[in-house]
Amino acid sequence: MEKSQKTIERSVEIEGIGLHTGERARLIFHPATADTGIVFMKKDGSHNGVIKPLIENLLDTAKFPRRTSIGDEDVQIHTVEHLLSALYSMEIDNVLIEIEGNECPGVDGSAKPFVEIIKKAGIKQLNKKKDVFIIKEPIYLSENNTHIIALPSSELKISYILDYPETSLGSQYASYSIIPEIYEKEIAPARTFCLKEEIEPLKKIGLGKGSDYKNTLVIDKDGFPIDNQFRFKDEPVRHKISDLIGDIALFGSYIVGHIIGIKSGHSMNTKFINKMKALKEREKMGMGMDKEGHRGDGILYAEDICKIIPHRYPFLLVDRIVELNDNKAIGIKNVSMNEWFFQGHFPGRPIMPGVLIVEAMAQVGGVLMLHKEENRGKLAYFMSIEQVKFRKAVRPGCQLILQVEVLKIKGKVARLVGKAFVDGSVVTEGTFMSTIVDE
Repeated sequence: MEKSQKTIERSVEIEGIGLHTGERARLIFHPATADTGIVFMKKDGSHNGVIKPLIENLLDTAKFPRRTSIGDEDVQIHTVEHLLSALYSMEIDNVLIEIEGNECPGVDGSAKPFVEIIKKAGIKQLNKKKDVFIIKEPIYLSENNTHIIALPSSELKISYILDYPETSLGSQYASYSIIPEIYEKEIAPARTFCLKEEIEPLKKIGLGKGSDYKNTLVIDKDGFPIDNQFRFKDEPVRHKISDLIGDIALFGSYIVGHIIGIKSGHSMNTKFINKMKALKEREKMGMGMDKEGHRGDGILYAEDICKIIPHRYPFLLVDRIVELNDNKAIGIKNVSMNEWFFQGHFPGRPIMPGVLIVEAMAQVGGVLMLHKEENRGKLAYFMSIEQVKFRKAVRPGCQLILQVEVLKIKGKVARLVGKAFVDGSVVTEGTFMSTIVDE
């Protein structure tokens, strides 16, 4: 299935109070070129922070419950799910979003205001193919009596079962094909909700500071909203579908498949996205190559990598490059028990040295910088390494997914950000500066 990327035609803005922080926030949307993605830009005094709403930038859902939050060392943005749901369903792939504040505006508690602002901006088709992930086989995740299933389908379809068996809400079920026209009419207007008895516990943990009976459906013991009315008889389950779409947007690709959520929330949704992300990377490794070991969108075998960077055995730490363009490279390192460094690190408990994981990311960064024809035959040298974190141990049998992106290039100097994943979870991350020099 081929789809073209889209952006907005003109700049627009929206503002309001954050549902949880109670702070005023303002979003200014700007058109963006193909392959930019969704980018949040936040200015805090003299500091400018940039972050993309992708699963690798997800903040801990246990620490930030009842919402989806993204962040890094410099930026944190909360309650992004309603906005992302609207952008994803209205098929907007590229947009720059200036944000003033720490949380997206709650507005009326639904995705409808964001759909309206997108339509006000206008939608522009770009001459570049959309990244599409087709679900080819069933994917299943189950935890604590909640479940998510993805099945093959010819379209994106979302179904959801809401079940509050001992409350006035009871059970609700809804299922929709996710196309702009259906989303705008049937899903986007559905507002966030909670039970009356949940209000005090939420307030005690510092949530809902910007919520009221107008932007949040507070359901009483009889199953009706206090000082409000339902827009749909089954509005709660429709809002759950909207939230699930907002979390799916963190996947970073348009999905073709039927996704079924059963009592899932943000934590379960994002775990499922991580599982799909790992599957996508495995599929990339199995895609067909031409006789020279290349694929049209940038696939390199080890012998091709050796034509770009000078590293050789035993210090070549990248087995394959599975994605490569001017701004991003993804490499694979299959960690075998036969690695030379396991002889001494550590006998009886083999763990890949963190410094070598960083080196593997740097080698992917070297390919990213040197693959252009004008840089062939040159070298890429480290200048600095910053904010490196080691989150999990890497052991024999692990497959490292090494992702490196360009943050900024000035002349021959580049600032890069690297992340290493195992089974969809970040194990190492950091930023580094590198310069291109003649050999």
